[in-house]
Amino acid sequence: MLVTKEEKNSALILRLEGRLDATTAIQLENVLNEAITGKQVQLLLDFSGIEYLSSAGMRILLSMTKRLKGMDGSFKLFAVHDDVMEIIRLAGFETILQIYPDESKALA
Repeated sequence: MLVTKEEKNSALILRLEGRLDATTAIQLENVLNEAITGKQVQLLLDFSGIEYLSSAGMRILLSMTKRLKGMDGSFKLFAVHDDVMEIIRLAGFETILQIYPDESKALA
């Protein structure tokens, strides 16, 4: 999985490309932990390049949501493809995760 970082409006946007599965979930978790350690608590994930989401990937999303909420931060996803959104819905995570249709709405 490729992760590109961009700062905008005091938020860190992580643009993800590839699969978020058992192998790459650890990579994403390391990037997110590094950002939080660097005092960045407004995190947005651009899911437009994510083609697959596994249970390991969902575990990272859930744990980061809870962690940042406890730090008065925010953890938002945007531009989630329909197939990936269906996986999130089936797991019942659409009510837990903050999901937005596009970057501008996630930043607002």
